[in-house]
Amino acid sequence: MTACAIEGGSAGAAATADPEAEPEPEEPKEPEEAGKAEEAEASSTGAAARSEADAPPPPGGFTLTADGAYAARLTAAPGPPGERAWYPERWTLDGPEPYAVPLPLDQPEEPDSEVAPLADGRVLIRRRVADRQMFSLLYPTGPGTGELLLGAVGWAEMTLLPPSPDGRCVYALAAGEDHASLWLVAGGAFGPEEVARIPGRCSGGVWLDRAGRMLALNRQEPGGGPVKAVAVDLGRQGEVTPLLQIAPGSDDRLLLADPDSGLLLLRSDAPGHDRLGWGVLGSCLPVRFPECLRLADVAVTPFAVQPGQMLMPESCAVALRIDGAPGSWVGVWRPAGRQLHQFAAPLGWVPGAGYWSRDGVLRLPYANGATPCGVALLDAPEDAEPSSVTGRTGGGEGGGEPSTADAAPVVCKPVPLGQAPLHGAARPD
Repeated sequence: MTACAIEGGSAGAAATADPEAEPEPEEPKEPEEAGKAEEAEASSTGAAARSEADAPPPPGGFTLTADGAYAARLTAAPGPPGERAWYPERWTLDGPEPYAVPLPLDQPEEPDSEVAPLADGRVLIRRRVADRQMFSLLYPTGPGTGELLLGAVGWAEMTLLPPSPDGRCVYALAAGEDHASLWLVAGGAFGPEEVARIPGRCSGGVWLDRAGRMLALNRQEPGGGPVKAVAVDLGRQGEVTPLLQIAPGSDDRLLLADPDSGLLLLRSDAPGHDRLGWGVLGSCLPVRFPECLRLADVAVTPFAVQPGQMLMPESCAVALRIDGAPGSWVGVWRPAGRQLHQFAAPLGWVPGAGYWSRDGVLRLPYANGATPCGVALLDAPEDAEPSSVTGRTGGGEGGGEPSTADAAPVVCKPVPLGQAPLHGAARPD
């Protein structure tokens, strides 16, 4: 996709921000009350610092297969902080009830290891050993764990990309100063093999098709300059073509894509500051930057798109992770609806983990003390008519998003998951 323009005018015109509301002046506090408030704030800050120091390191992510049938993560056995034993765990999510299978070996894993599930139920693990990367496949064998060594790659730093949509292959990206090296680390005939070298500094990794041939990366040219999303054709020895070109000097990063509808979720500073936007693969229609996704004091990141909406990108439900001071919660939005619905996440949800069914049910994996492996099911809410949301009798010119003259959306209190339109929570007995 090469974006031709920005909806609502040029990048310079779109850069006009909403005027900030004047904060109401605070009433002066009595000296005694002020002293108590400062003491309470210091106590709270100290408690938070102690809590963060005592907390164990976070798990090494939660990765799903493209179809949502399996997931894998690093988890830790109970123990005192600093002495927890990390091991891989595979989740099976396509049956009547989800369940987790631990895959520990004789030696605990390092917390910076990465795991990725395959469609056959095996789990790829990347371990860093000195200045090399070791790759193995893990699988349950009765009471124990089997391991198939795949080989090593001589890079000090590598990152696993999302599993290929074909379910068999996993790629890893090694980013150098002047080029990036793309490796097929699972699914090849002879162990890890380099499949492409891309000039420049690369990051990200989004699949654009169901065959696992077209991969999008966010690349900065070797000499510097803006970051642009490019498409890498693995069927043509890593041939690179431009994917996003919104404005000549803008950073245009691809975050998520749906191969069925062609919907693209991206982040760009072309409007004058960093904004979340959407477009359609292969279209010359303008990239749009919805006002409803522009929230104050929070970060909004898409993590799942409803599949199966052939040629209907505007009707796809998109799940978004919202991170703010209270924590992380879930947003649901459709391009056609122009509304952001916010819901509290289930207790123990790994922020950013989830997948959609074709009929519009969002599945959110979670684990807590009461449920070691569960999935909360959230129906995509219906959108109200635009006139009832904006308070106007008609939409914007040309069906566009509300202009920057409208009031910017605020962060709403998320609806508790118990009050959300749920099918129910699936969990083991």
